[in-house]
Formats: sequence, C-alpha cells, structure tokens
Amino acid sequence: MQTETHVYTDGSCLRNPGGPGGWAFAVLTPESVWCVSGGDSATTNNRMELQAVIETLIFCDAPNIVVHTDSKWVENCATGKWQKKANCDLWKQYESLSHDRSIRFMWVKGHSGNAYNNLVDDLARSEAKKI
Repeated sequence: MQTETHVYTDGSCLRNPGGPGGWAFAVLTPESVWCVSGGDSATTNNRMELQAVIETLIFCDAPNIVVHTDSKWVENCATGKWQKKANCDLWKQYESLSHDRSIRFMWVKGHSGNAYNNLVDDLARSEAKKI
C-alpha cells in the first residue's frame, strides 16, 4: 500500500459574502512542510475553503491524500454526505482533479490549538488582508 500524504487546508473571507478572501494549504512530508497561499478580491468563505483543497490537488500529485480541514461543508460535500448545491464551478474542478486519486477527509476543529490548522488559518487570513 502506498503511503498517504497529509495536507491541511483553510479558507478565510473578511466580509462574507463578497469581501476579500484567502486560501492556504500545507503539505506535510517527512523532510519538510510546503505552504502555499493565495486570495480573491470578492468571494465567500466556502469558496476559499474549497479553493484551498483544489490548489492542494494542483500542487500535490500524490495518489493518496488525507485532507485535514476545519470545514464541515467541504468534508461533507466532498464525501457525498451533503449535496453540492453551491459553487458548482469549483466542485467541477475538484471532481476533475480528484477522480483518479484516493482522498480522505479528516475534520479538525478550528482554532483549537492544532499547529498546522493554525498555520494555514493564519496564511489564509493574511492573504485576505493583503487585498
């Protein structure tokens, strides 16, 4: 069995909806932690949460990924527990990037002291503030 690559993702929106937002992810490897972030001038928190996962899949070509997220919306929609009723453009992109991979979602409580969740939260918020 191939090993799993663990990633932490988060999104932020300063004025939800329609305000500036940011997304971020951290890919954990035995050697290092790779962090990437970006933003959007007019968005929603859910869009940024999902954009963080999409950007992770673009960046990381690992076939087995564990996504640690504090977004129940992303987790439940991605795993089919909830219907994907909004942000269909992003869900289409997610489906295209994830169809040949094993992706497992693990929910982590936000702002609860998890170092990697705090890291991506800070990065996403910083990106939103830059805009």
